[in-house]
Amino acid sequence: MASAGWQHPYVNIFKHVKVEEWRKSAKAGDVSSYMDKTLKCPVFRIKGPVPTNSYILVPKNTEHSLGLTGHYFYLLFRPTPGKYFMVHLDVAVEEGQVVRISFSNMFKEFRSTATWLQFPFLCGAAKDSVYENTSRSARHGLVGPAPTSVRWTCLMMDLRFTLSVYLNRRYSHLKSIRLCANMVVKNMFTSDLLLDPGVSFREAKQRGLSSSQGTGPIPREMSFPVPKGSSWEDLYDHIKFPSEGTKLPFDSIQKDDLKPKARSSSNERSPVTDECHFAKISRSVQDRVSLSQQITIPKLPPRNQTAVVSSMLKLSVLSSQPKDWPCLDDGLRPDSTHFSSQRVSSRPRRGTDDGGIHLYVHPEDALSVHGEESEDEVVCTTESHPVSLPSFKESKQQKLQPDPILRLSRIIGFGGATTRHVLWTKAGDAAVYPCHAIIVSMKILSNEQRFFIGHTDKISALTFNGNTTLLASAQSGTNSMVRVWNYNQGTCLTMFRGHAHSLCCLSFSYGGGILCGVGKDRHNKTMVVVWNTLNVSKGGEVTIIAKAHTDVDITTMKVAFFDDTRMVSCGRENIRLWRVRNGTLRSCPVNLGEYHSLDFTDVTFEEGISSDQHIDDRMLLACTRSGHIFEIDYSRVAVKNVRRLLPGPQQHADCREKPTFNTGPGVAINSISVSPSFCATGSEDGFLRLWTLDFSAVILEAEHEGAVSKVMVSFDGLQVLAATSTGNLGFLDVSSRGYNTLMRSHTDTVLGFSVDGIRRHLTTASADGTIRVWNMDSLHQLYDFVSEDNPCSVAFHPHEQTFSCGFSSGTVRVFDISSAKLLAEHKQHRGEVIGLAFSSDGEFMFSADSEGSLALYTASEEDHSVTRVACNVVARGTERAPDALAVSSDSSRLAFVGPSSYIVTIADARSLDELLHVDVSILDVESPQLDSALKVCFSPASTELLLITTSAHKILWLSTKTGRLLRQVSKVHQHPCSSLAVSEDSRFLLTSGHNAVKVWDYNMTHHVNSQMFIGHSEPIRQVRFTPDQLGVVSVGDAIFLWDFLADPVECLTDSSSQFKASPSSPLAADTEVNGAQLSNGMPRQTAPLPSSQHQLDASAMDPVIQGGLGSLSVCEDDPAKPVQTTGPSQSSDPRPAVSFLKVTNLDSFSPLNAHHRDTMELSQNKPVRPDCYKHYIPHLKTSSLDQSIAAPQPQDEGIKLKAVIGYNGNGRGNMVWSPDQGLFAYSCGCVVVVEHLHTGTQRHLQGHSKEISCLAISNDAQTMASAAGGPNSRSLIYIWDVQAGTCRSTVSYHKGAVQSLAFSRDDLFFLSVGDFSDSGLALWRTENFQLLSTVNMSGPIHEAAFSPSAASQMACVGSHGVYFCLIHTHASNADIKVQRVSAPSEVGDVELTALCYHMDSFLLTSSNQGHVCAWDISKQSCFMIWKADDGEIGVLLCRGNRLLTGSNTHWLRLWEVEAVQGLRSAENICRINGETKVVVEQEIMLDGTMVSAAFDTSMDMGIVGTTAGTLWYINWSDNSSIRLVSGHRSKVNDVVFSCDEHHFATCSEDGSVRVWSTSSYELVVQFQVINQACGCLCWSPSSSGDSSCIAAGYGDGTLRIFRLASTDMEMKLHPHYVAVTAVTYSASGHVILSAGKNGLVAVSSSISGATIRVIRDHKGATINSVQCVNEQCKKFGLEGNEMFLAAGADRRVSVWATDWSKEKCDLLDWLSFPAPPNSADDSLPPSLAAFYPADHSLLVYTGYGVEKELSFYSLAKKQIIKKISLTHWATCISLSSKSRLLAVGSRERVLKLIKSTSGKFQDFLQHSDSLQTCRFSPSGMLLFSAAYNEVLLWEVPGL
Repeated sequence: MASAGWQHPYVNIFKHVKVEEWRKSAKAGDVSSYMDKTLKCPVFRIKGPVPTNSYILVPKNTEHSLGLTGHYFYLLFRPTPGKYFMVHLDVAVEEGQVVRISFSNMFKEFRSTATWLQFPFLCGAAKDSVYENTSRSARHGLVGPAPTSVRWTCLMMDLRFTLSVYLNRRYSHLKSIRLCANMVVKNMFTSDLLLDPGVSFREAKQRGLSSSQGTGPIPREMSFPVPKGSSWEDLYDHIKFPSEGTKLPFDSIQKDDLKPKARSSSNERSPVTDECHFAKISRSVQDRVSLSQQITIPKLPPRNQTAVVSSMLKLSVLSSQPKDWPCLDDGLRPDSTHFSSQRVSSRPRRGTDDGGIHLYVHPEDALSVHGEESEDEVVCTTESHPVSLPSFKESKQQKLQPDPILRLSRIIGFGGATTRHVLWTKAGDAAVYPCHAIIVSMKILSNEQRFFIGHTDKISALTFNGNTTLLASAQSGTNSMVRVWNYNQGTCLTMFRGHAHSLCCLSFSYGGGILCGVGKDRHNKTMVVVWNTLNVSKGGEVTIIAKAHTDVDITTMKVAFFDDTRMVSCGRENIRLWRVRNGTLRSCPVNLGEYHSLDFTDVTFEEGISSDQHIDDRMLLACTRSGHIFEIDYSRVAVKNVRRLLPGPQQHADCREKPTFNTGPGVAINSISVSPSFCATGSEDGFLRLWTLDFSAVILEAEHEGAVSKVMVSFDGLQVLAATSTGNLGFLDVSSRGYNTLMRSHTDTVLGFSVDGIRRHLTTASADGTIRVWNMDSLHQLYDFVSEDNPCSVAFHPHEQTFSCGFSSGTVRVFDISSAKLLAEHKQHRGEVIGLAFSSDGEFMFSADSEGSLALYTASEEDHSVTRVACNVVARGTERAPDALAVSSDSSRLAFVGPSSYIVTIADARSLDELLHVDVSILDVESPQLDSALKVCFSPASTELLLITTSAHKILWLSTKTGRLLRQVSKVHQHPCSSLAVSEDSRFLLTSGHNAVKVWDYNMTHHVNSQMFIGHSEPIRQVRFTPDQLGVVSVGDAIFLWDFLADPVECLTDSSSQFKASPSSPLAADTEVNGAQLSNGMPRQTAPLPSSQHQLDASAMDPVIQGGLGSLSVCEDDPAKPVQTTGPSQSSDPRPAVSFLKVTNLDSFSPLNAHHRDTMELSQNKPVRPDCYKHYIPHLKTSSLDQSIAAPQPQDEGIKLKAVIGYNGNGRGNMVWSPDQGLFAYSCGCVVVVEHLHTGTQRHLQGHSKEISCLAISNDAQTMASAAGGPNSRSLIYIWDVQAGTCRSTVSYHKGAVQSLAFSRDDLFFLSVGDFSDSGLALWRTENFQLLSTVNMSGPIHEAAFSPSAASQMACVGSHGVYFCLIHTHASNADIKVQRVSAPSEVGDVELTALCYHMDSFLLTSSNQGHVCAWDISKQSCFMIWKADDGEIGVLLCRGNRLLTGSNTHWLRLWEVEAVQGLRSAENICRINGETKVVVEQEIMLDGTMVSAAFDTSMDMGIVGTTAGTLWYINWSDNSSIRLVSGHRSKVNDVVFSCDEHHFATCSEDGSVRVWSTSSYELVVQFQVINQACGCLCWSPSSSGDSSCIAAGYGDGTLRIFRLASTDMEMKLHPHYVAVTAVTYSASGHVILSAGKNGLVAVSSSISGATIRVIRDHKGATINSVQCVNEQCKKFGLEGNEMFLAAGADRRVSVWATDWSKEKCDLLDWLSFPAPPNSADDSLPPSLAAFYPADHSLLVYTGYGVEKELSFYSLAKKQIIKKISLTHWATCISLSSKSRLLAVGSRERVLKLIKSTSGKFQDFLQHSDSLQTCRFSPSGMLLFSAAYNEVLLWEVPGL
């Protein structure tokens, strides 16, 4: 492209193309020009009912290009109100493609393909309009048509950034623009400058903005007019994409929610209007305003508009106050007239030093609250004491960003004040339950949680109205507040107070107009209150209808669903019916008679009765702690029937008689719920039981760990919710009879926790005496360790799957999670363990107790032996538990408070030697009180910084070298700080005090440096960042998991970031760039070029391999961790850092002569392959063998070879059978299989690394020899002890492959024959396998054999005839005399291919033309010839007078050759053409060319091997043949298991699909397609009975469906015109997804075969893998019950959400993985992807890239969360559903087994070629691996 200098500083596009002339531009539809009154200039209006039909196109000719290189595109336009618009930008990228970028308010969501990006455009509205208020309360603004008050907009789009982030493409230039209706447009331009339309030229000059800095004001001809006294932002919208806000990628184009930044102090506008009146409140009064009252405002400011209460508080004077509002300490009351709709806001006075309380609304998950208190920063000067400085500086930013920085994501917990209140939603898709002070709504399928936050104490009661749109909740304690919520929106409608305390029961009427509550009044008397809530949804007030005091006990009270004025209650010794009439509440007791003393626990109305049924027919059911079920007549207020549920066999009987009542204790029933079909009870014995309505029988029952406190039947009667007193919540699915646990929880305070970042496990210690391990993603409890000794603190090992726990007795125990066993137990401590920590390298463990002791352990040993114990070094007491110890990030330093509370000690972590004491009490000499230390924490960025929290609510920064105070912050919390943590990038600080969590700016560079978050109802015990720095965990009353929303990219530009490359490092420049790309957890946007200067990272591979077990580096992609480079001394690679090619100067040689000489030499010495199939030729292999593998010890193998499927038909003589000894062996690949013919069991002789060419067995069947080798390498011959299955010896001589092996008749000699590349014989002594003699033959040898009678005689056949050999032995040596005789002239120019001896009289040979020649051994001459076959005979075997011939015509013939012996005396050669001297007794045609044969001595039965990979059992007596072993002839492309694992199927290049039995490994059925390669196959989801089908994809683009039961092809589909590369059934089996070599994915009906849909997003790139799984996609924001992925060869992976029953298929995610440039000739590894079986929201990817690695991508977090380094490029992967194992195959023939959680791995080298397929069985117990035609089946014990 020509120079783009003319385009600077900008290009006016309309002016450039002279748009008004329409010569270089085009228009279509209704396009007109008019004078706009606002802009006072002509503009273009584009309108039309269909946006795509009316447009302006620039340039006119689409084949031309604008060629605009400015990477900022500016559009000045205004969408038409109430209409849709669309804009298309065609952008050229440097890779040569054209990418279309489109944005429109028609788009509902972001979509992406390889060549198209679609962004939703969210229109803004005029300031203070109703549309702005609507969009402000929504998450992303106003969606859909433009609002009526839409304004003129300046849109800036960064084209370079957009292409880089979303498509990993490099921007070249803007090609064309299409503006579609409906809009008004002024102009558009491009520039390389970031221009601000709201900055005038005068302001830009004052602020020093210039084009040299890459910024400036917008050009005058492009600017919008601003009247005097007005602000640009008040009149127009400025939209930047990407936004400067906190929106994630893959979002929308919209106006930034953040307020405009102040341009100058003079222009800053006051946020407070003059009409407001304010009352000043002192700091002491403000401190008394509790945070709980601050968060009880029903409607709060939006997310990015904070209400701040400062130290000089300004509150609007409120005109009216509700009478029932609880008085605050300072007498302030909110405005009742705007109770549910008006926002209460308070703003800070400018110039205040303190922050305030911030309240935020998360529309998607109700209310989240955080706050800010004042803090003072102190820096150290040269004075004798620190000087306090005001925290507000004009140069600082206003507040910590993003705001909010935490978002409550999930809570592990249930209960608190009660476990008796759990609810179903109307749809039955969610359960609502209390968790201390928070209400949780959990989806039962996805475990997605929503929160209702606002209560300040534990929740004591919950209730729904009939259609579950209104939710009422009450809290315990003295402030018994009731809240009414809009359940669907998650907002609080109102709150009120009706009881003094102990509000224990709430009940809504069915319509929601009546709410009834039971609690205590000021005199501790039970009070029942009935409220009118009819208008609460419309903003109306809640009024009391009636209330009554009673002396009776009330446990449960419910409003009748058929009458809002009627209620029923039960309690100890009473059941009462209530009714509201004329404003009074009256009750009537039920006459219980002799049952008056029972304790009633629950009551419910009978179901299945219409609401209009007469009240006389109503029935009640009540239950008691003694096991009685009362049936009560509602109209007569009397007991109708009583049943008692007894334990044991009699519990189902009707026990109404009085004698039965006293027969024994009943089952205590805590809850009862009735459906039209059954009755559910929850009892004290832990059982949830479903009964028939007459209680005659139990339908279902589920046993729980604790007493069932609540049961509730769903509205549809299909599910039953059950809660237990031990904190468990679950539901019983009635139809499937399956039980699902929703939540488990601790029953007491959580004292401490630790996170395993590798496996995402969380372990907690609780005062309930249990230690529990949780899955952080699913929230499921994985393990539960129970101890009588109370646990106090826990710590995970940084690498291993172990954790340690300290107990109150002083015991420290170490547990192994995988085996759930105790590894070590230590009792050195005398007091409670208050601190427990591991060093980051995992070498050491530390523990401290409340009596002052400190212990050091060796964590690298399993028993964690004690290295040292130091007494009286740690401060005494338990207030510093559970994290009293801090270890530096480099594992060199240990810090703790001690020996007194005023002293902080820093010690050497490896010896506990004290290095430094710091007295914190003397650091502030002006303080009137002594300050003591509470918590200590090292800064991760530097071990020279130590942070300390003190009792004076300060944070101190100390130097660990000098002990000098560097800075401090005071007023951190109002209560003592209970926990302290620093993010790994040292940008953020985390503290907790009482029940609040604070996030701080570590460098304190803002006016407001912290944000506070509440939600816990009890003091927080511990808070920490998660290891991946993406979350925060806090524990106390429950376990809170927060999302940490700080942008990780900021650390790359922040001046205070620790992420910097050393200037002295040669990698400084690269490190900074690559670090940015590697640190943010996302696929790299641009691939860094490889550099020859890069060093190998020593951490990538453990150099020490112990026991064959390696350790792969697991990269968590932590954005905070700097990319480190290692020097040569650290590298584990012995090679030099820089490699050089050796250059030799050949000045004395003529280049021409040298070239000629080399060519001649090569042409003369190059061997020629014989023209016969008999000669062994190894498979052509492109793989290379890697000898440096981590081979495990046999007893430690993670997988064990179970079976070998198939036989190598490419071998020659590679099958042996000894019928006398029962030995049967053959080769497959590089494995020798020894099989027991009767049982089918196999033994495997492993040792070869290359394809085995031939086998030989000694005559006593005790020794076997196998040979393997190939071109350009020496062959290796293994000598095996057959009985022991071990290798006796290995010998090597031949430079190429070994063609033949043979033992002499007396087993004294062993002969090996080389192939055509090394035509030599080697004779060995079998006693010690010493080489005796070698002979180089004149030509290739095909076969050799010893004489059966004379041990010193042997013969060979080859290209040059037959060789008669005689062995002469003397001493330890031997000589071989060879006499060569050419083939008879009668047979022509032939190759002699095979030979055998006829007893001891003559020799038989065969030729490649089908002749058989009989030779007289003594005369060394041929005396007889006959034509035995039309093709080449490669197998010749003689027993007695019977001769066996096998040829490449597939015929196996048995000859009677008795007549041959009588012709030995003939002087001339006897040629038999048609005479009957040699008779064919029997013949049979097999499936391939014969390559091996073994028969018994009578030739009645034997085994024959063919090139088809089949071993046949031949029985001549009954002329039968049986397949013993089957295998594929050519490359195996795929192996799949059936769902039940009873069968597996393979497909091959030879066009066959074979189905095998998993148990016997026998071939069940074979489907053959002629002349078409089968590239992939899959099994239908239902693999039982007649429904089992196999879908196979072929090279001609067809899919064929085979039914196993009928062994027929059921259907043939043709969805592709190129080869099918991947195929799979959908998870439901409704459709078949197939991918072609051209990148198209076809969706076909499995019933009709019709192509439903074609997905073209991957067009042009071969699809390597397609996978489909069951997964509910609602958590990703899309509809669908399945997901599937497709991975293309261009390193792009698409993930789709589907619901095939509704024909829905939506793009969920699009991933592009970077890679360095490569040559077109390079053979790149495939791009492979698969869903992680344990969590389908995780995707595992590997392919060609910058590094050899496995990437774990989270669909939920939109980033890579883990990487595992690989030693080779992967050619295939498979993920196991068991034990989190991965199998990875490579071209280096290595099958690697990896533990995905720890990176532990093992290498297996049992294949002779590169692996193309590996596949775990559905259960994960078996594994298949395939290399060429070798298929190995492995058992998987696991790592």
